[in-house]
Amino acid sequence: MNRDYSNKIANKYLFSILISIFLLGCNLENKKASNNQNSNPPPNFIFILADDQGWNGTSVQMMQNEPLSKSDYHETPNLEKLAKSGIKFSNAYSAAPVCAPSRYSIQFGKSPARLSVIRVGMNTDHIPHDSLISIPKALKKINENYVTAHFGKWGIGSHPKTLGYDQSDGATKNKDGGFINNKTQWENHINEDPKKIFSLTKKAIKFISENVKQRKPFFVQLSHYAVHANLEMKEKSLLKFQNKNKGQQHINAGFSAMTQDLDEGLGLILKKVDELGIAENTYIIYMSDNGAVPNIPGAKKYIKSYNYPLSRGKWDAMEGGVRVPLIISGPSIKANTESSIAVSGCDLLPTLIDLAGKHPEKLEAIDGGSFKCVLFNQPPQKIKRPVEGIFFHVPYRNGIALKRPHSALRNGDYKLLKFQDNGELLLFNLSNDIKEQCDISKEKPLKTKALEKILDNYLSSVRAPKWKEGITWKEIPVNQINSTH
Repeated sequence: MNRDYSNKIANKYLFSILISIFLLGCNLENKKASNNQNSNPPPNFIFILADDQGWNGTSVQMMQNEPLSKSDYHETPNLEKLAKSGIKFSNAYSAAPVCAPSRYSIQFGKSPARLSVIRVGMNTDHIPHDSLISIPKALKKINENYVTAHFGKWGIGSHPKTLGYDQSDGATKNKDGGFINNKTQWENHINEDPKKIFSLTKKAIKFISENVKQRKPFFVQLSHYAVHANLEMKEKSLLKFQNKNKGQQHINAGFSAMTQDLDEGLGLILKKVDELGIAENTYIIYMSDNGAVPNIPGAKKYIKSYNYPLSRGKWDAMEGGVRVPLIISGPSIKANTESSIAVSGCDLLPTLIDLAGKHPEKLEAIDGGSFKCVLFNQPPQKIKRPVEGIFFHVPYRNGIALKRPHSALRNGDYKLLKFQDNGELLLFNLSNDIKEQCDISKEKPLKTKALEKILDNYLSSVRAPKWKEGITWKEIPVNQINSTH
């Protein structure tokens, strides 16, 4: 009995020891996993936003099977380098064909129609800038250590600080980049810091370096004044293009020189990222706020503008006004790839959140969706948005562009254009008609009707500004105009 009792005691102690070893092992594994998680710091983000740079306004061919999707005269070798290290989007869109609405959508993930900001020069007092979730506010909710900055053209209401930016140049506009709205804007002006490209880049590099030194995750938006007029460029850049054979499509030496200077600024950013050794944990995003001006001197205006093969340009919702370059590199993004998935400036906020971590709050009333799965080439290769499609809303007469109030919807391969003055509808299949030359609304009446219903329902649901004869939507507060869908 004593021996059996002793064996039971011994087995009991042995069992206790084994359990203790097992629990200790689990604790060590958990601690190891925690350490591994802590060893992967939050990603950094460098967002470079060009102004008025068209889809084919660089030497990067944005669409593999479309040779005209790159310039036949401009040179942007650093953007080519970025594209080779990451992914380019052949169907990327600004949220609007002009700067202020598209920049609002980037910050808040909401369409201009929802925000009731549909043109430049509007009164934006109706927008609760201080309470909406913006890019910097979202990142800081994910990780309070994020430091954020905005340098260059702000171009929207309120102040960057109100949206959560720790550092900024303030509420800057085109004039801060040298814009003068007269004929001199298309004359060549020699400047060793054209459009403040290099001074802005220097600020961004200083911000990046300081936060790397302090081991702080960061988001910096570098919003260039280039390539918006006035034409400014370094003297050696201008001489280079004056001595270079003109393209069939792009021929303006001053504009090409300014484009090269902008690309040189990008090169300085890429060099600093490599020097600091942060490439493996830094996403670099390059995009334009809207399409190029169609009537740059030397262009064949709207028949064959600087945006060709895309139709028309800045100021309206045809492809030349809203399809833009978008290139992204960073961790887990396969090098030298291309995606034909349609993405929008509204998608940037939810995508950045998805890349940074899980946001503690659900984003309410946004129009964008995360395309992280596209970046990482993971299924499903589809963006989940509250309402399927990308919406454009231009409800006023414009003496430069289409001259008629209109709205548009990109849904799958199809794009519907609706004129608000008489209800006229145009339908294009962009998979085989990128020039938007063949209206198929009569051939596909059911598709046309279905897309019109989606568009109309959306405009009504967000109480989008509604066109009326004589309304320009400039300066007068929106709530005083009282014209909504």
